[in-house]
Amino acid sequence: MQIQDYNMPDELHYEENHYWVKQEGDLLVIGMDDFAQKMAGEIVYIQLPFEGKKLKKGKKFAQVESGKWLGKVYAPVNGELVESNQELETNPALINSDCYGAGWMYKVRPDDLGEMGDLIQGAAGIEKWVLDDIEKYKQD
Repeated sequence: MQIQDYNMPDELHYEENHYWVKQEGDLLVIGMDDFAQKMAGEIVYIQLPFEGKKLKKGKKFAQVESGKWLGKVYAPVNGELVESNQELETNPALINSDCYGAGWMYKVRPDDLGEMGDLIQGAAGIEKWVLDDIEKYKQD
């Protein structure tokens, strides 16, 4: 789904700090959404925490840097980090060029898939959230 200049696929779930979440079997794949990567500019570094790290919903577990921005990555659910995209270590700009594909960031095994219901989802919800954030960041 296109919302102004941003590609926001409505089959994905979103964490309020602009990270997308997609279920693949019993794992969740997480990445930075189009809004965030455009606001951040060229991504120059991504922290790849160790596999097995326990994640607590709403708590920071990694960070991402661009030339003008340092961002925190918050866990969308309680669970365990099972894989980080090692390709981003040498080519973090994959997030800019393909944020929903090759630029994925982390895979998480959730403690409870039901927590996905707490994320932003559905075309109407996503559109309202993105339009609100466009206005919010326009004023900053």
